[in-house]
Amino acid sequence: MRRETHRETHAVARIGWLRAAILGANDGIVSTASLIAGVAAAGAAQSSILLTGTAGLVAGAMSMAAGEYVSVSSQGDAEKADIAKERHELATDPEFELEELTQIYQERGLDRPLAEQVAAQLTAHNALDSHLRDELGLTHHMKARPVQAAIASAASFTAGAALPLLMVFLDTGSSLPWTVSGASLLFLAVLGALGAWAGNAPMLRPVLRVTFWGAFAMALTIAIGSLFEAPLG
Repeated sequence: MRRETHRETHAVARIGWLRAAILGANDGIVSTASLIAGVAAAGAAQSSILLTGTAGLVAGAMSMAAGEYVSVSSQGDAEKADIAKERHELATDPEFELEELTQIYQERGLDRPLAEQVAAQLTAHNALDSHLRDELGLTHHMKARPVQAAIASAASFTAGAALPLLMVFLDTGSSLPWTVSGASLLFLAVLGALGAWAGNAPMLRPVLRVTFWGAFAMALTIAIGSLFEAPLG
């Protein structure tokens, strides 16, 4: 009788790059669209608007990449320190570590004899992995990956920022602030839906969340830009 292998795909397996990608694309759309809308509302020439949007794209992508790399690297350093500590404790006081693992399983619902048996077998199989997973919550899926996060953030920011920047070429008139704002809200809604789909979550709340804050940011920069009567370029 052949035994079939049951495999499941969970959103947690892609949470690292998904978080960075969604954050990068959202920031790219909102920040670039807000810059373009604000400068256009001030009456700037198309060349100035295009320069502002391009500069925002490049600076934002580099900032996102650097920020993600630094923050995720710090997370990785903390993980390495915890791993080193657990490895040392397993080498110097294995009895205490075994009891610690046993108590963890007891707290999760196993009776004492079964908890002792499970802890002993898992310790014999791979003591370090068992403690990292069950004591510290460190798993392969949640491992810090600084380079992956930096690349995902920079690429997604660039893709997101390119969308409102494209509107500068499609609308060269005085309606650009409203055109880029409307199009960017649509882009944000699509992004929110894609993020919810990738994370196996309901779509309505993410869509409303990203469009609300995007609309707020663009409305604020348009209002500020409108305070300037003279063209910027």
